[in-house]
Amino acid sequence: MKQLTHNDVENKQQKFPITIVCDAIRTPENIGMCFRISESFGVEKIYFHENSPSIENRKVINTARNTINQIDYESYRKFDELIHQLKLEGNTIIGIEITDKSIDIQDFDFKNSEKIVLLLGSERNGIENINLVDETIAIPMYGRNSSMNVIHSLAITLYEITNQIKTS
Repeated sequence: MKQLTHNDVENKQQKFPITIVCDAIRTPENIGMCFRISESFGVEKIYFHENSPSIENRKVINTARNTINQIDYESYRKFDELIHQLKLEGNTIIGIEITDKSIDIQDFDFKNSEKIVLLLGSERNGIENINLVDETIAIPMYGRNSSMNVIHSLAITLYEITNQIKTS
């Protein structure tokens, strides 16, 4: 068995109709990892709140590595306006959040949505206005903790979505 290097691996470089909205993410490392994970899973675009750490932040740059230049991104000012605009564009807004209506991620049929917006809540307060989402999904957990890092949740969710909707 031989361990492969980056030069040995050639990915499909497939894009999926997925947009990420980061609702006031405040940790530079989480912003950087959002770029890195999103690029890895073929996300089309990321929105960051204008008060989130800048993409020029050293920790964001170091964590994102070179993916900042490989994925479209934009900042927004008003959360409600952005979500309404994305809905008008035909997106299904899916919050990654534990609610009384959340569907376990493995039971959610992502193929029913033509375009998906994944909404990530802030590390401290969750999603700002949960009533704007069309659906919420939750990742089943089996330990004592009831939540995980927002970017770990994003990675698990993107894996499930792309696994369901990928083309051969």
